[in-house]
Amino acid sequence: MSGTINKVILIGHLGDEVKMNYFEGGNSIGRFPIATNETYTNRQTGERVSTTEWHNIVVRNKLAETCEKYLSKGDKVYCEGRIKTRQWEQDGQKRYTTEIHVTNMTFLSSKNEAGAPTPSNTTHQSQATEGSKSVIEEDDDLPF
Repeated sequence: MSGTINKVILIGHLGDEVKMNYFEGGNSIGRFPIATNETYTNRQTGERVSTTEWHNIVVRNKLAETCEKYLSKGDKVYCEGRIKTRQWEQDGQKRYTTEIHVTNMTFLSSKNEAGAPTPSNTTHQSQATEGSKSVIEEDDDLPF
């Protein structure tokens, strides 16, 4: 296989509100952390262990504005994107951060507010396919 792939899929909870930056020309970037949890049983002690991993999420333009409008701390989201690492220099030291640049997102938390989207109609993709909606079909004829 000669190609490579950089794809990340996360389902987690927002750790903070969406922080927006607006630029000339109408572009925007939203940033927020999400937490994913892993729970397992320690074989030696039999104790349940839970660990949390934090991820820095970056969304752009229309998706960023939608996230700012509808998401709040604690909401559950599905994110698809790619990993990007940035570096900069601060006080003479090199700093690094790893971010998830999201191109597809689905809001999984339901809202009781009027006009708020429900999980079945909140899928947003990158600009090339913006505005597409996901449809969740339920099949009641399943034998199980």
